Amino acid sequence: MKKYDLITATSMGVRITPEDRQPVGIGNRYIMQATSAESNVLNVSASLGLKTKVLTAFVEGSPIAAYIKGELRRRNIDFEGPEVAQGGPWGYRHQFNIADTGFGMRGPRVHNDRAGEVGRTLKAEDFDLDRIFAQDGARLMHISGLFAALSPETGKLCLKLSELAKANGTRISFDLNYRASFWKGREEELRSIFSAIAARSDILIGNEEDFQLALGIEGPEAGGKDLASKIESFKEMITRVQAAYPNASCFATTLREVINVNAHMWGAIMYANGQWYVEQPREIPVLDRIGGGDGFVGGMLYAYLTGKPESDWVKFGWATGAMAVTMLEDYATPADEDQVWSVWKGNARVKR
Repeated sequence: MKKYDLITATSMGVRITPEDRQPVGIGNRYIMQATSAESNVLNVSASLGLKTKVLTAFVEGSPIAAYIKGELRRRNIDFEGPEVAQGGPWGYRHQFNIADTGFGMRGPRVHNDRAGEVGRTLKAEDFDLDRIFAQDGARLMHISGLFAALSPETGKLCLKLSELAKANGTRISFDLNYRASFWKGREEELRSIFSAIAARSDILIGNEEDFQLALGIEGPEAGGKDLASKIESFKEMITRVQAAYPNASCFATTLREVINVNAHMWGAIMYANGQWYVEQPREIPVLDRIGGGDGFVGGMLYAYLTGKPESDWVKFGWATGAMAVTMLEDYATPADEDQVWSVWKGNARVKR
């Protein structure tokens, strides 16, 4: 029996957000949280009782590292990884993400400060991977393209993780998460890594741009940008992705149209084992949009891990994504499954 339901590798950092929806540079009081895209995905499963773990790095003796560890414990997420010496005031640190939430017609702005990021140093030799996969064991390994493209070292680590996961019967989910700034000057290197991970993956997640730019899959013909045309173009592309990566049996993406900062049309589409499942876009209220996509992935993977029917995977993911954007933290923290299904049903009545 495998010890963990869901594990991931990540570079943990902190996000600071001005209070009262003020812009960065205007507000002078900030809220801090520990965050990363990959740990955000784990949060749904951790909140609902599954066993989860992050593989990461910490700055030795850092109060920010201590804060991150405390937050992961609070979220029921196990962790392990090397303690890296700071190396003086110009040495290593945890990344800072400085972001406001926006309001109305003023869109949110994000300022990433990743100089000296300790997570960029992570490599396969930092972990006892034989123990993690062969002794402890994990049912599902989640890999994000954000972390895989963070540095040459993290790319090689993700490649090794996918290799050992495949060899030890651990399923793999891969969220491509293409970022042009990460890929600049490294296209050949990263295309090779991403293609190898995708070839071993059971679940592939990404939008049309992700599949085209990260994997080199031919895109659909130019068409309208409305959500209905996005659904059809995604379906068109997945037929080519499936032919190129036949190991994967599930493909998914979210559908989002911004009405204003506080109101979005939110939908999702998934192809699993020969069947399409579409959650038609519905208007949802938005407190803070950051983390909605990770919330979708987290809910979909939880539904997959708990043996729910395939038709429920996209519904559950839609609901946890919609839930994530009602919270100031970057992740959904459902109290129980009933709360998630109430979100999907649009039932906002008080529960006593």
